[in-house]
Amino acid sequence: MGAKQAVLLFSLILALGFIPLLVFSAQAIPFERLESLRVVKKVNKNGPFLGLITVYAPEEEAFFKTGVFRPNPRHPFVDLSGRRFRIGKVEGKKVIYVKCGVGLVNAAAATQQMLDLFDIKGIIHFGISGNANSSMQIGDVTIPGQLAQTGLWDWLKPNATMEPNDFAQFDFKSYNDPKGGENQLGKVGYSTEQFYSAAGVNVPQRPVWFNITNNWLHVASHLQGIKLDQCANSTLCLPEKPKLVVGLKGATSNFFIDNAAYTQFLFKTFAVTSLDMESSAVVMTCLSNGYPVIAIRGLSDLAGTQKGDNTIRLFGSLAALNTAKVVIGFVKSLPINHVSRF
Repeated sequence: MGAKQAVLLFSLILALGFIPLLVFSAQAIPFERLESLRVVKKVNKNGPFLGLITVYAPEEEAFFKTGVFRPNPRHPFVDLSGRRFRIGKVEGKKVIYVKCGVGLVNAAAATQQMLDLFDIKGIIHFGISGNANSSMQIGDVTIPGQLAQTGLWDWLKPNATMEPNDFAQFDFKSYNDPKGGENQLGKVGYSTEQFYSAAGVNVPQRPVWFNITNNWLHVASHLQGIKLDQCANSTLCLPEKPKLVVGLKGATSNFFIDNAAYTQFLFKTFAVTSLDMESSAVVMTCLSNGYPVIAIRGLSDLAGTQKGDNTIRLFGSLAALNTAKVVIGFVKSLPINHVSRF
């Protein structure tokens, strides 16, 4: 075979090899996503941005009701994986906002997508939550200094030995009525998360608590005393003026908690105030990737310790509005030099 024929044969092999690959690539990435990614590339030229992540419709409505979000006139939003990422400004600072959806998986997925695709300098997560702390009231807002994931369970037999990574125990027989005897539900051991970060490649840490970015927490501490709303409407008001408290603890799990016994157990065991379904996932994802993060939660209900029905339907909108006010205050107070990776 001559040199010319060899070159032609090699070219044919390459063509036959790469054509299926190109066809596969075109089929693998939907046209709509390619268009969205082109928009993302254009948006990032105007970065960096603060990321704002809330959870569901009532929180989103309260945030936009404040009127502080100014959409980008050229690229007001981009749709990715069913979520609408909104591009704009809040108090003069460039932001990208998204509603993640309820639960840990939704929260982690939306956070990772935002960090991977956009030029983000840090994330502010916000929403409403249950309250486990009797010194706090509905309508108050908490910015936790630490968060734990309290939904990673080892569900054990009644007389089983606790697993080595379990850091607390919930024993169902303690809640038997009348007292005494075993309970076939056994007991739950609270396991630690496997936390991956640059601190150890492919070797996860096993922390109980995840810490909010310290300098952001310091900025937030100066917001204590901010004026918050006391009334949900003209006829429904809280007995006391709501307040912002910075530096308490919060717990996250995939449970909506409306049970007095369990809420009291969580407060006694972990000394937590806010009980929600997303915060630790957002915080853990940000810390794993090395980004600043803060979580802001308005207390909408007493997580089952109240008499009668849960109050989230009465005061959820008020708690969401107070949360939005704190978010806006934080964005406004955040110095430019604090909007940086650590």
